Amino acid sequence: MTKANAMIRTRSEGFVYLAGFIACIPIANWLIGHVGSTCVPNGPCLIAVAPGLTAPSGVLMIGLALVLRDLVQRRLGRGWSLAAIVVGAVLSGAIAPPALVMASALAFFFSELADFFVYTPLQQRRFVTAVIASSLAGLVVDSVIFLWVAFHSFDFLLGQIVGKAWMVLASLPFIHWLRLRDARLAQAEGSS
Repeated sequence: MTKANAMIRTRSEGFVYLAGFIACIPIANWLIGHVGSTCVPNGPCLIAVAPGLTAPSGVLMIGLALVLRDLVQRRLGRGWSLAAIVVGAVLSGAIAPPALVMASALAFFFSELADFFVYTPLQQRRFVTAVIASSLAGLVVDSVIFLWVAFHSFDFLLGQIVGKAWMVLASLPFIHWLRLRDARLAQAEGSS
């Protein structure tokens, strides 16, 4: 594969990850109001994330968004990643139910920034570790801010963390495969 082809592939993948990242926002906002085993009046719809543990249903998409932001940065760079965070926070606030606008926008913005600041120094040497550590930092920040601003309660904090962590865990085989593929392609480029 030529360097030009590799760059096209890398950027194309980056834009796919960016589209997925942006798509997570309306999906999370829709889920929280429409999908769950229980929907609390004037509150979120809840899903089971572990035995005896529930969380607002949007947690699944937010966990995925944290991983996708890392992939946007890996493929398109820091500038695109930071721009995606800003656009994502604005979009999150714009489409959230009225009662959740501030909570949604603030939680999204600060959790993605936390993810960015943990991921950035780690990603060159330890990509898989960077994704895990940054996602964990981001999901805790997101959970704390969202629950406090939206509901002035931490009742669902553990459920939020566990629900988002499931999505991070589910992404790890793909992240590991991506790291191996990138190394293989870089080696092939170096030998040609």
